[in-house]
Amino acid sequence: MKVLVLNCGSSSIKFELFNMTNESVLSKGIVEKVGMKGSFLKLTKKSGENVKFIGDVLDHKIGVEYILGVLNSEKHGVLKSLDDIEAIGHRVVHGGEDFSGSVFINDEVVQVLENNIELAPLHNPANLKGIYALQSLLPGVPQVAVFDTAFHQTMEAKAYMYGIPFALYTKYKIRRYGFHGTSHRYVSKRACEIIKSNYGDNKIISCHLGNGASIAAINNGKSVDTSMGFTPVEGLIMGTRTGDLDIGALTYIMKKEEIGIDTSSTLINKFSGMLGITGISSDMREIEEKAKEGNERAVLGLDMYAYRVKKYIGSYAAALGGVDILIFTGGIGENAEELREDICKDMGFMGIEIDKEKNKVRAKEQIISTENSKVKVIIVPTDEELVIAQDTYEIINQLIESQNV
Repeated sequence: MKVLVLNCGSSSIKFELFNMTNESVLSKGIVEKVGMKGSFLKLTKKSGENVKFIGDVLDHKIGVEYILGVLNSEKHGVLKSLDDIEAIGHRVVHGGEDFSGSVFINDEVVQVLENNIELAPLHNPANLKGIYALQSLLPGVPQVAVFDTAFHQTMEAKAYMYGIPFALYTKYKIRRYGFHGTSHRYVSKRACEIIKSNYGDNKIISCHLGNGASIAAINNGKSVDTSMGFTPVEGLIMGTRTGDLDIGALTYIMKKEEIGIDTSSTLINKFSGMLGITGISSDMREIEEKAKEGNERAVLGLDMYAYRVKKYIGSYAAALGGVDILIFTGGIGENAEELREDICKDMGFMGIEIDKEKNKVRAKEQIISTENSKVKVIIVPTDEELVIAQDTYEIINQLIESQNV
């Protein structure tokens, strides 16, 4: 079965085409600047060759049509015809409390996703545009939604509830949802495979560190807590997001600066985090370069970042009653050698010991803890698209089997 995976953002469409016989990637790429000037499609072939196509992409439907055309083209395509695409998997950011797993997309599911737009106003509308586009362009092909939030639906109320009037939860479903669930699910399972240990017998702390960042506490294969909350702003310091912030401090800023809701939302989402602290960039590589040159705010930013991650690891170890595996993933987690070392420094009391030589690796599966470390510390490059393809394949196969009974 060939499965097309789509990840639609507000102005981009990432795609990967999988052959699920061996879970290989046949082709992948991204459409950038949808609805903007200078839009283009970048294709990466199975051979590793990159090809760039420049052209107007006015909306998501045109972008998806462009993708299908390239995948089916004589020169750059990998399909004999579009009929070769037997299923489509979509990354959907928010499933609210309605979905605790991936689902076959029908009219009822689409309606629920539309109802949840208020919970993810920047993401769900774009995700839905991809679904609508393929319903129109490939009407006979089954589609599956895989949710960022679903993995964290196993959290207990004590972990997901906020200290606000209960009526506000009842009325507006204001609670901790968590995100990056597909990534946390993949890397936690993969880590257990690497050390040949049963997924259901481990206490795992998964650190997804990228421009957006979150940590998850996973007990016996189930998420019990996670750092992101009602929105992706809560938790760790990120590229441009504040992370944990005293609400009183925000209202104080709003009063002093005489700014409203929209401006304050932009402040905490777009101009804070590492960018706001350092005044340099949201890119950790640029900040690390400046820190090596002695820039004090860059050094401060890195110290704050590592300290916040370290605090969450400690608190989640307490919540889990110990930890067996600590995982680093995401663009920063997979590549930032010095940051990983800084985070794990002085954590021997928890059984965490880093081997400095093993830690000198980038974007590669690797156990980086010492032989004597009680906790296995592992780098696991994430692969959310593969999880989406796997879930899609499984759900569509079950559907076919049930229809043949």
